[in-house]
Amino acid sequence: MIADAPVIDFHGHVGNWEPIGMLDEPMRMLHAMDMAGVDRACVFNIFHPEGRRGNDSTAAFVAQHPDRFIGFAYVSPMMPSTIEAELTRAIDELGLQAIKIYPPYTTFPLDHEAWHPIFAFAQDRGLTVISHTDNGELSEPRKFGAAAARFPGARFVAGHSGNIEPFRTQAVEMVQAHENFYLETCSTFRQPGVIEKLVAGAGADRVLFGSD
Repeated sequence: MIADAPVIDFHGHVGNWEPIGMLDEPMRMLHAMDMAGVDRACVFNIFHPEGRRGNDSTAAFVAQHPDRFIGFAYVSPMMPSTIEAELTRAIDELGLQAIKIYPPYTTFPLDHEAWHPIFAFAQDRGLTVISHTDNGELSEPRKFGAAAARFPGARFVAGHSGNIEPFRTQAVEMVQAHENFYLETCSTFRQPGVIEKLVAGAGADRVLFGSD
């Protein structure tokens, strides 16, 4: 461990989802971060497929505490005509710094060409893309690994690291196969020893902390 290194949470949601108590209230998130020793949190809004409303919400959230929050842009291949323009606006005008995608809100697996405009934008800009990964047909880590191979100029982060076996092992295999592929720790199906397994397989420099 590096002494005095900042703790950055790479996986955080903004936007209202009231049934689970998720509200657009930065002070509540800051309280949780302070209690857990988190210095900064990366946040994104995945609730609007055209991207614009969610990205505006994210930028407004970050603007309240820019020293604590880092905003990521969201777009969806379900609305292909908006992808390039909205990513350009989100990065260049709103100041968002990476891209979040969420396959379960689409009909396209991560190795489908419908995602390519997003990945190509990330490659052109040297950006990072974080995607939900799990055991579902759309979200398998190996399919995200295919994107990493095709777009080596971008960085790809497997949110949840596949969640459960054998997809967790699949995520580790993708890190070993692709230098631009990374893992992220948050998972609703965590088991004792999961973090150790990820670090042993991928290396500590390729595993990012995230809380979801």
